Amino acid sequence: MLRRKISNIYRLGVKELWSLWRDPIMLGLILFVFTFSVYSSATSMPETLHNAPLAIVDEDNSQLSQRIVAAFYPPEFLPPIMIDQSQVDPGMDAGEYTFALIIPAGFQRDVLAGRRAEIQLNTDATRMTQAFTGSGFIQQVVLGEINAFVQGYRGTAASPVELEMRARFNPTLDKSWFGALSQIINQIAMLSIILAGAALIREREHGTIEHLLVMPVTPGEIMLSKIWSTGLVVLLASALSLNLIVRWALQVPVAGSLWLFFTGAALVLFATTSLGIFMATMARNMPQFGMLMVLVMMPLQMLSGGSTPFESMPEPVQFVMQAAPTTHFVKLGSAILFRGAGIDVVWPQFAALIIIGMALFVGSFMRFRSTITQMA
Repeated sequence: MLRRKISNIYRLGVKELWSLWRDPIMLGLILFVFTFSVYSSATSMPETLHNAPLAIVDEDNSQLSQRIVAAFYPPEFLPPIMIDQSQVDPGMDAGEYTFALIIPAGFQRDVLAGRRAEIQLNTDATRMTQAFTGSGFIQQVVLGEINAFVQGYRGTAASPVELEMRARFNPTLDKSWFGALSQIINQIAMLSIILAGAALIREREHGTIEHLLVMPVTPGEIMLSKIWSTGLVVLLASALSLNLIVRWALQVPVAGSLWLFFTGAALVLFATTSLGIFMATMARNMPQFGMLMVLVMMPLQMLSGGSTPFESMPEPVQFVMQAAPTTHFVKLGSAILFRGAGIDVVWPQFAALIIIGMALFVGSFMRFRSTITQMA
């Protein structure tokens, strides 16, 4: 009896894989989210200052102004464009550069004489995030060059206390490292829900669910077949993405054990695929399922700790999100991939995923069996 059940689950899962193979839209979605989406999310983090166009009007032509000009270089800024005062407004109106720094005549003389010296920074605020970050960064650069020039050396006065910063796990503070790995964590949860739910709705729309009802299979076998086939596809796609896109194309190192990470991914897939099947039983067609996806995935991704620190959220939100599998997956994924944590560190998240997965599976199974019975 057990052998026949396992055989049924295996053959039904193979059928799901063949159905997915014949669905070019779903295959295109899988390819997109684990290649281009991961790469673009890592290389275009909106809060970073990268290759910002900068124009400088140097009316002073002094040693100090030349030091300020030379202080702006890639990768934060493109090489500065030297322009005249009359070119500032037309250039910014045309969007040719985000920042325009104007150094007036006599600037170095006023600085050395201790008089009030002014320097003007024009910013294109339509590029909001880059403008906000870049304005503060430019001010720091200019003030640093002025202080170094006045003191006669690059540095500050001796202090009895020296603060030394050491960045662990990401020594270069490269935000693409965090963006690439976080995107894979988010996409595993999102794609598993979509594939599992779409598989059930596709059978309902094509009428093949009625064929399954007359076969000697149980609702549990049908549901388990969809879970293992969907989970296998997402695991393989995420493994290829992690190795080809993240580690090879982006050169992002992985600190911990990939086997441990994908074990945790398998647990979260068990929970999210069950959730996808539950949502599919609530929706009558794919458009309704898509609307449910928006209502479910937005909170799961935004409040799980992958986009913003979990500790900064209100305590009621933290309490509610403890029941979400993505919250624990983000914690264990970050701990393993970024900090090289072992099972002794992430076992609470593994235990939580097992409990949440079993609860979602039981709830989804009861709903799925009820739906199947009504159709019969």
